[in-house]
Amino acid sequence: MKSVRNIYKIGKGPSSSHTMGPAFAAQSFLEQNASADKINVILYGSLAKTGKGHGTDRAVKDILSDKIGEIIFDTETQSLPHPNTIDFIAYKNGKEIARERYLSIGGGEIERFGEEKHKKTEVYTEKTFTEIAEICKSRNIRLSDYVFEHEDPDFKAFLGEVWHTMCQSIKTGLVNRGVLPGGLEVERKAQYLFSQRHIDESPQTRENRIVCSYAFAVSEQNADCGVIVTAPTCGSCGVVPAVLKYMQEKNGFSDDEIIRALAAAGLVGNIVATNASVSGAECGCQAEVGTACSMAATALAELFGMGIDQIEYAAEVAMEHHLGLTCDPVCGLVQIPCIERNAVAAMRAINALSLANFLSGSRKISFDLIVETMYQTGKDLSRHYRETSEGGLAKLYKHKK
Repeated sequence: MKSVRNIYKIGKGPSSSHTMGPAFAAQSFLEQNASADKINVILYGSLAKTGKGHGTDRAVKDILSDKIGEIIFDTETQSLPHPNTIDFIAYKNGKEIARERYLSIGGGEIERFGEEKHKKTEVYTEKTFTEIAEICKSRNIRLSDYVFEHEDPDFKAFLGEVWHTMCQSIKTGLVNRGVLPGGLEVERKAQYLFSQRHIDESPQTRENRIVCSYAFAVSEQNADCGVIVTAPTCGSCGVVPAVLKYMQEKNGFSDDEIIRALAAAGLVGNIVATNASVSGAECGCQAEVGTACSMAATALAELFGMGIDQIEYAAEVAMEHHLGLTCDPVCGLVQIPCIERNAVAAMRAINALSLANFLSGSRKISFDLIVETMYQTGKDLSRHYRETSEGGLAKLYKHKK
């Protein structure tokens, strides 16, 4: 597996696969073809069908600048190596000098089509939770210890920056008000949730309200093209920071303990990205919010010092009960149902933690099995429910312009 750094990317929203990935691909192609005087871009699959709502064309234009030529939204081509496929064609003096195909595979990760993956980029020999758990048990170490042993010396500092950015996204999102861009007239709700205490509020109601307000804050920042951290994607960026921020405030966990939790969560996200997918265009929202919920549940279990079997159970429960979750963003925007979905998943992660505290000894399903199941389920989903905005809410919701 690659570094956990690939799971946490700091950047601007609203979409890791539709905004960050194409921007990274455009930068890569531009660096290789600096002499070109014009570069055409062809977007396929989900990039073509929801690219305008996600701002794919804007992201590519920002990188290619004055070299940008045509941007073509090809919604017809079906035979693609990945639902998020993009072609770049470079011209000089009217003649084609280079052509390259990239795949935006989720979480801001890109692959150059046809390029062999080099094993030297791999940081972890083990690729499954079972393999990693066996090592941790035999050596009596925690998941976070395993991660720190494999990553570079600056990795803890990197996670410190990740945590700082997550907290800043919450802080900014709780202050900002108004309507999100894109035409749906979605109002920001994080500040309202955070400040409107229920007249007869129980501790459980307060927990729900605060956690959800934090998830809304980050997700609304993402929808407004603000700076967030993929965890594992932009569309699911609110889940992990919401639960960790709340638990730190409630229980007084140190930033060092939070960094350990982020390391364990990132490892679980890495397992999913390696053996399945974190791309909504490939496997539906179960791959994005489902994985984020597993990461959040893992982070909490690590934070509370649970055993490896309890951690696995928390991660498995979190993913299992997102199976089949469709990706149907209204108007191709990362707003409806995406923002609320982050809040619901954050609370579900806390529920998974509670179940793991009692029931891990009786579990029947491994995390690796649920990851494989999620991947197969995603492949079986109709393309209408894989970030094309052709089914579900995206099809049935009628926006009054």
